[in-house]
Amino acid sequence: MSPSLPGPRRAPARRKRAFAATWWGQAWVTALEDSTLDAGRLSRGRTYARKGMVGPATVTPGQVKAAVQGSRPRPYRSSVHLPVLTDTQWDTLLDTIAARAGHLAALLDGEMPAELVDDARQARVPLLPQPAELDPDCSCPDWGYPCKHAAALCYAIAATIDTDPFVLFALRGLGREEVFAQLRARRTATQTTSTPPAPTGIPAAGAYAAWAALADHTPPLPELSEPAPHTAALPVAPPSGTGLVSTDLEHLMTDAAARAARILAGDTASLHLTQHQDAVRIAASNPGPEWFHHLIQNTGAKTTAFARLTRAWRHGGPTGVTVAEQPHTPEPAAMRAARTALAGALAEMTAAPVPLRAWRNRLTLTDHGVQLRLGPDARWYPYLQDDGDWWPAAPADPDPVTALTSVWQQIEE
Repeated sequence: MSPSLPGPRRAPARRKRAFAATWWGQAWVTALEDSTLDAGRLSRGRTYARKGMVGPATVTPGQVKAAVQGSRPRPYRSSVHLPVLTDTQWDTLLDTIAARAGHLAALLDGEMPAELVDDARQARVPLLPQPAELDPDCSCPDWGYPCKHAAALCYAIAATIDTDPFVLFALRGLGREEVFAQLRARRTATQTTSTPPAPTGIPAAGAYAAWAALADHTPPLPELSEPAPHTAALPVAPPSGTGLVSTDLEHLMTDAAARAARILAGDTASLHLTQHQDAVRIAASNPGPEWFHHLIQNTGAKTTAFARLTRAWRHGGPTGVTVAEQPHTPEPAAMRAARTALAGALAEMTAAPVPLRAWRNRLTLTDHGVQLRLGPDARWYPYLQDDGDWWPAAPADPDPVTALTSVWQQIEE
């Protein structure tokens, strides 16, 4: 079990006039301060917040926004975005709250239970923000990340999160009343259920872990070759009226058999995919246009965004999808070394200087429509710009120059 969050309900002040008094409010401030290396803009943001230059904030799913007064007469429109939880993640979080009466009691008392955040984290549900998740935006001309106005908004909202932890729930997608309604529905369903639920089986990850625990006491498996396609037909047709089609179920059987063979061979990456990532994985296996359409429809994804993730999977698997969706802040030394190497290579490849813009884990050649993204696996993922969107363009490489040259010919043609 991972270590619990700090027991005390009040976080120690990190400066004379700290913006957050609780540990969960301080977690918000820490996520902001760990997301940037620009201490100067953070300092000016704190000054703006203390001077009351942040107007009333509006909290909606995935976003908090407010007008922030700057040096010009008209206030700027600043906002901070936070990814909302998926339906599956919400189900897990609500089940976690319902499992302990003390969780809801603490929330109603204006406190965030440390055990709830701990349990949610173990279930891979991010309730408190991580540095890579906060995404500030502002109408001002400052290219800083964040600018001082968005930083001021982040600091100002910390006090609200202090007094009402349900603000974090609202940012993740469900407000106070919606959470209560969902919890009441769960309690009612539990009270009215007269028959035991049907067996749900064992999650694949748990089954594999149990098998691995017995590996020392069981004969070794035979050497596995590349599995042949599973071609068995269904023994009976699906019941009418279910919407299930034999060919679709047979396609899933084939996929399940191939995944099982890879797991037995030691490739366990697919055990930890989210529903969203697994849909992208299936789409990347070229199931046909009809399946592609159904996957988009049933996941609620936008067509272009889903197609972009499908290409990211083909070039980099689960890590490629993570790189496409989640910017992060790597070690500054890695970014400096990459910029130096690219500057030298570009000097030999072009006659004129090439502007190179850095933002978090991304290096962009704006004039050439090329972008390199440093992944959590320390590999560089090349992207090309098409109609204003960035698309994965080639497999990743540990060397940024090699990653650049893999797509350079495409833009030169």
